[in-house]
Amino acid sequence: MVPSDLKYTPEHEWVKVEGERATVGITEYAQKELGDVVYVELPALGEKVKAKAGMGSIESVKAVSDIYAPLTGEILEVNDELQFSPELVNQDPYEKGWIAVIEVTVANELDNLITAEEYQNLIGEK
Repeated sequence: MVPSDLKYTPEHEWVKVEGERATVGITEYAQKELGDVVYVELPALGEKVKAKAGMGSIESVKAVSDIYAPLTGEILEVNDELQFSPELVNQDPYEKGWIAVIEVTVANELDNLITAEEYQNLIGEK
């Protein structure tokens, strides 16, 4: 499942852009590859993040994977529910399993994100 209204990164993050706010999470494909998520390290509120730099991590029964900021900006919100229910990333990666909201400060970085179709081609799903 690759929602067409979102943008994506080659590192398997999804981005929902609303004005200067970008909600970020990991894709359905990424959560399947990770397996059962047992812990999510969230970025700090107010933290300044740079595009393609780490902003947290996800620990599963298989591995620990970094979460990369898709855009440069400041963390406005984090999904505190993940501290108590990290499995939301597996159950509902595009809604309840979101990671953070970034205030976008470098608008032209949006051009570096890929479309749903491009992401489907990347992961080999048609």
